[in-house]
Amino acid sequence: MVLRPWRLGDAAAVLAAFTDPDIQRWHVRRADSLEEAVEWITDRQRGWAAESELNWAVAERQSDAVLGRMSLNSVDLHDGSAGLAYWMVPAARGRGICTQAARALCRWAFEEAGFHRIWLDHSTANHASCRVAVKAGFIAEGVARSSALHADGWHDMHVHARLATDVS
Repeated sequence: MVLRPWRLGDAAAVLAAFTDPDIQRWHVRRADSLEEAVEWITDRQRGWAAESELNWAVAERQSDAVLGRMSLNSVDLHDGSAGLAYWMVPAARGRGICTQAARALCRWAFEEAGFHRIWLDHSTANHASCRVAVKAGFIAEGVARSSALHADGWHDMHVHARLATDVS
């Protein structure tokens, strides 16, 4: 597994990922055409340029096939904080890849980029995401009630965080 920048050539993989029912269930943003997938990648690249959203493709080391996404959103460089978001394609799930990628990203964020706090939230109904958070060393901080609108209505969200001072 490697974390690398998104490339326009990843558009077909992004489009395929966004057709997955689990990704559609838990992530509001979609791409319904190759053009929209290219736009999604371009938006991720703009986020890097603005230092507001730092995105990586999670890729297979040998084949370079896209396995998922890791992102630091809501980046606040002054306070050294950001929100972690992720998804994995079906073939990459249940193999520990998401946890491994989250740990690697946090290691970079804390040791190289100087972040102090990385937080994440997920629907209380998204048990797989909760497992990733816990296995990646995130501490549960509480529940934000009815704080995210999904296709099936409002969801309570578990909030987790890691600090640079936490033992990894």
